[in-house]
Amino acid sequence: MLTRFAKLAVAAAVATFVLIAIGGLVRATDSGLGCPDWPLCFGDWLPPADLHAWIEHSHRLTAAVFVGPLVGAIGLITVFSARRRDLPLLLAALVAGVLVIVQSLLGAAVVLEGLAAELVTAHLGMALVVLAAVIFVADRAAHGPMRSAHARPGLTRLIGMTAVAIFAQMLLGSWVTGHDAGLAYADFPLMDGALVPAVLGAEQAIHLAHRAMSLVIVGLVTWSAVSLHRSTDAPLPRRLAIWLLLLVVVQVALGGLNVVSRLSAFFVVPHLAVGAAMWGGSVWLLLTTRRLRPSELRLRARSEAGPISTLRAYVALMKPRIIELLLVTTVPTMVLAERGVPSLWLMAAVVIGGTLAAGGANAINMYVDRDIDDVMRRTRHRPLPRHAVSPRNALWFGIGLSLVAFGWLAMTVNMLSALLAMSAIGFYVFVYTLWLKRTTPQNIVIGGAAGCVPVLVAWAAVTGEVGLPALVLFAIVFYWTPPHFWALALRYRGDYAAARVPMLPVVRGEAETARQIVLYTIALVAVSLLLLPAAGMGWVYLVAAVVLGGFFLLAALRLRADAADGRAAINLFRYSITYLTLLFAAVAADALVRFPLA
Repeated sequence: MLTRFAKLAVAAAVATFVLIAIGGLVRATDSGLGCPDWPLCFGDWLPPADLHAWIEHSHRLTAAVFVGPLVGAIGLITVFSARRRDLPLLLAALVAGVLVIVQSLLGAAVVLEGLAAELVTAHLGMALVVLAAVIFVADRAAHGPMRSAHARPGLTRLIGMTAVAIFAQMLLGSWVTGHDAGLAYADFPLMDGALVPAVLGAEQAIHLAHRAMSLVIVGLVTWSAVSLHRSTDAPLPRRLAIWLLLLVVVQVALGGLNVVSRLSAFFVVPHLAVGAAMWGGSVWLLLTTRRLRPSELRLRARSEAGPISTLRAYVALMKPRIIELLLVTTVPTMVLAERGVPSLWLMAAVVIGGTLAAGGANAINMYVDRDIDDVMRRTRHRPLPRHAVSPRNALWFGIGLSLVAFGWLAMTVNMLSALLAMSAIGFYVFVYTLWLKRTTPQNIVIGGAAGCVPVLVAWAAVTGEVGLPALVLFAIVFYWTPPHFWALALRYRGDYAAARVPMLPVVRGEAETARQIVLYTIALVAVSLLLLPAAGMGWVYLVAAVVLGGFFLLAALRLRADAADGRAAINLFRYSITYLTLLFAAVAADALVRFPLA
């Protein structure tokens, strides 16, 4: 049963929501200057017989008659009653009261400054803060102070992030309206007929950011709803999560209808109202979740410790460190193919597609190798051995990422790049992981070809074909892979032996592995120099290839002198990463800063 004070706070929240919705009507009907002066309207307290004047006046009237007095009453009652001892409640009441006064003055500035976008956005932002403050007051008045400790901190952080994202999206939407960017792209869901638009001026960038943020919010709201339903049987937060999910679906549909209807007020006003409802709902959901008692939470396995932990586990399935290494070769290859800086959108599309493709392949690899990973000390911390993700979910995650990667590259880059990326996934999963890895010590030599394909994807993205320079870059990564991986295998030879994986150090011994590393390093240095005639490289690349290759060979010879030295092996492994990074940086630098050999 709500107290009278709690009912007063609820009434203030409802009035603030209505005020925001009327503000949307003012903007949608271009009535912001229906009364061009303030606080009067055309010099009088009552507006003339004009629709725009009355719409604008209704906004002012709601603020003056309902929101101001209700919020003011909350502040006064809090200050002059025992409730002032509740410092968070007192602070929220005072913030709401002060902001209502500032809000009215800011409304005056909006009118007098001719609807400046910055002031309009700040005006909406303050209204949203007032709404959150009075919701907080209502919740605290109804249920009392919260416990100092969170029952499920990861879940409350997730819902907090969702609320912040919704708040930011509301401000971004106001910015879109203030800069007349609502129809910067006149189609939906595509933009000028493409998923990634070719034209990106100031208005288009604002519009694109608004659409991109909507996808983020859809993901966060869905994640929050699923996490809540897995975490508790408490009815209120579960219902709120469902309503929030329904609201976000309606909101996306209204956003599309805004574009299709050419910003009809019939859709623009509900768009803002639903956005405000989402903001208020997310704040309420955050407070409700924050109040969950341990007895209301479901006991879950360690693998489901919280949404943040689950997210980290799925990211770990993608092997982000390996992806970083693969992407090191992508952008420099595109710069070389372009002989300059390619389109930023194209580079972003290739990097995103490459990340998804590599992540999908790595997740499937972890699914297949989960028995091996459980035995090896180096890999026991991975998600599947520690049961952070179920094997089935890991497999579907990998397959899903792979399919999304293909679709993304096909739509945003070209079909050749998409097919090359899929060939790399197939080779890595079926040829290397399922066949070679457990049957031959040459597994990494042949299977490493999958890691060379990103340079072909990058080259095809720029040129639409696979040229000779791309094949040489492919060969560089191909000959680099065995010394890089065998150095690591030397360091963890015992792990591979325990898992019965026939890596070269296990089958042929440390001395033979060190010898093979030297031979492949020599071949790598030679192949790296082939890029000079193949791509017409200049002095920058020549010096880098010789110097970096010389240090690589020196490290390999040091390892051969004492193959059992684990420190030498790990030093070579680390340097190999530095080598590949700097060599491809030199490729890009040489393409941008030309110092020809002749």
